[in-house]
Amino acid sequence: MANRYLIEKCLVEHCSATLASMKSANLFNMTFVDDTDIEEQIEFWNQCMKEKGIRLYILRRQENRVLVYVYRKKQLEVSLNRPGVAKFLKQYGYGSTDVEYALDRLKSRIGENNEFPHEIGIFLDYPLGDVIGFILNEGRNFKCAGCWKVYCDECACRKTFEKYKKCRDVYVRLWQQGRSVLQLTVAA
Repeated sequence: MANRYLIEKCLVEHCSATLASMKSANLFNMTFVDDTDIEEQIEFWNQCMKEKGIRLYILRRQENRVLVYVYRKKQLEVSLNRPGVAKFLKQYGYGSTDVEYALDRLKSRIGENNEFPHEIGIFLDYPLGDVIGFILNEGRNFKCAGCWKVYCDECACRKTFEKYKKCRDVYVRLWQQGRSVLQLTVAA
C-alpha cells in the first residue's frame, strides 16, 4: 500500500503534463518496498487510468527500483508517426512505429545498456531535431536546456518548458490540497 502513495506522488510530480494531456508521455524512477505490491499497483493504476486514456508501463526493473513510462496511447501514436520519426527509429532497430512494438523495442534497448538510448526523446515528445542534435553533438553545444537539451527552436521550447513547469506547480498544489490523481487527469 505504501507503493500506491509513492506512485501517486510520482505521477503528480513527474507526469503532470501527461495527466493534463499536454504531452504524450513522461517517465519516473521509483524505489519500491514489496516486489509483488509494485506489480499490483501498476495494474491498479492501469485499471483506474484506462478510461482516461493513460497507461503505466515498466521499462526497467533493477533490484528494488523501477523505471515507469506513463503515456497516452493515442498521442504517442501521433508522436511516433510525425514526419521523419519512422526513418530515424529504423536506425535503432525499430521495424515499426506501432505503439506496443515500439515500447517493447525501447524496453529491450534500455535493457541492452546501462544508459538511456537517445531515441527515448521521441517517446517523450521531444522534437526530432533536438533528439538528432543531441546525438550528433554528444549532448554538447545546445542552445538551452530545460526538460531536454534544445538544438533547434529555442523560443518555442522555452515556452513549452514554462507551460510544463506551470502545470506541474498547479498539479502539485492541487494534489497537496486533497485532489486525487484521477481528479487531476484529463480524459482522453
